[in-house]
Amino acid sequence: MNAVASLDDEKTKALLTEVMIGLIKDKRGIFHEILLEVLEEVALANAISEGRKDDFVPEEEIFAILNGKHE
Repeated sequence: MNAVASLDDEKTKALLTEVMIGLIKDKRGIFHEILLEVLEEVALANAISEGRKDDFVPEEEIFAILNGKHE
């Protein structure tokens, strides 16, 4: 008989869950930063998607506004 320890799916899931919870508790600041970064990326992606629905402004009009020549 082989002496290699094996874990079934439920034990593996429970062990991984315990490890993840421990990491989140111990490294709370890192996970907070990661979540903030993810939320910022999602917000940026949503803003880009929303912007693509509208009509584009011609480059000349943008430069005219920047140069104070817009009517």
